[in-house]
Amino acid sequence: MRIESKITKFMNSQLRQDPVSGDWIVIAPGRAKKHIVKKQKRLKAPIKSCPFENPQASGNGEPVLLYEGKKDWVLQVIPNRNPALTPRDICPKISKSGPYSTVDGVGRHDVLITRDHNKNFQNLSNSDANLVFKAFKERYKILTEDNCEAYISIFNNWGPKAGASVYHPHYQMISIPVVPPDVQHSLFGSSAYFKKNKKCVHCEMIKWEKEVKRRIIFENKGAIVFTPFVSREPFEVRIFPKKHLPYFEETSETDLKFMVEALQKALAKIDKKLGDPDCNFFIHTAPTLNKGNYKHYHWHIEVQPKISISAGFELSTGIEITVVDPDEAAKILK
Repeated sequence: MRIESKITKFMNSQLRQDPVSGDWIVIAPGRAKKHIVKKQKRLKAPIKSCPFENPQASGNGEPVLLYEGKKDWVLQVIPNRNPALTPRDICPKISKSGPYSTVDGVGRHDVLITRDHNKNFQNLSNSDANLVFKAFKERYKILTEDNCEAYISIFNNWGPKAGASVYHPHYQMISIPVVPPDVQHSLFGSSAYFKKNKKCVHCEMIKWEKEVKRRIIFENKGAIVFTPFVSREPFEVRIFPKKHLPYFEETSETDLKFMVEALQKALAKIDKKLGDPDCNFFIHTAPTLNKGNYKHYHWHIEVQPKISISAGFELSTGIEITVVDPDEAAKILK
C-alpha cells in the first residue's frame, strides 16, 4: 500500500515552534500526495563485491576496536577510508579569511561494521544490537581523550537516499573541533528553558506526551519513543531515556539496554508500516567541550525516514513542511 493512501486528512495546516531549537515547522497533511516519495524496491548488493564482508582483505585499515577474534569477528570499528576529517597531533585554531572564520578539518572518522550482510539494526539479535551501543560508548570514551575535539557525532545511514554508499549495515562516528549548529541551537534552547522554568525541556516533553497519550509508539521501563509534536519530517521519531541524562557516554549499561530495545522497536515499526524506507538515525548528546556545563540537556536518538522531498520553500526559509501530522503518524506506526 502506498504511504499517502494511509493518511487521513483531518486538519488544516498549522505552524508549530520547537521550544528547544526555536525553529518553526508547518504541519500540512493536505500536501502528502505531492511530497511523499514513492517506495522503490530495495536493491541488495552482492556479498562477493562488498567491501565490508572482509574489511581488511578489501583494503580497509586494521580495527581500532574488535569484538571476538580476528577471523570470527562480530563487530569491528575501523578508520574510514575516505574520512571527512583527519587526525593531527596539534589542535587547530580558528582563523579568519576575510569575513569568514575557518578551522582545519582535524578529527577522526570511524566506521563501525556488524558482521551480517543483510541485518540492519532492527534485525540484529538483542545481544548484537547491545554490542553496537557498547562499541559506540567504548569508542566515544577513547575519542574524548583527544582534547582537540568539541563534539562526537554518532549516526547511521540506511539506503542511498539517506546517504549510504555501501549496502552492508554500518554506523559512523565523527569527532569534530566545533559544536555543530543544530546541537548548539538545542543546547541554547534547553538552557534558556531551564533558566526560565527550572525544569528540563525534554523531561517536560516526555511528561506531556505521557499525559496526552497520542504520539507514543513504544515505551519500556527506561525509554520512551514518540513522534514529536514539532516533527521536521513525516514519521520522524525521537527516543529518550526516561532518566534525565545529559551525556550519552555516562549512561549506565541498564539504561543503554532500554534505549537499544526502544530503537530496535521503533525501526522495526517504520520498516513494517512504511515498507523499509531509507532512513537515518543519530544521537544528540551534550558536547565533550566544556563538559559539566550542560546538566540541563537530555541526550536522545532521532530517527528520520526519507519519504518526503524538501523543495524551494524549505530551502529558502529554513521552515520544513511536514506532510503527515505526528498524531496520524503515531497511529500508523502503532
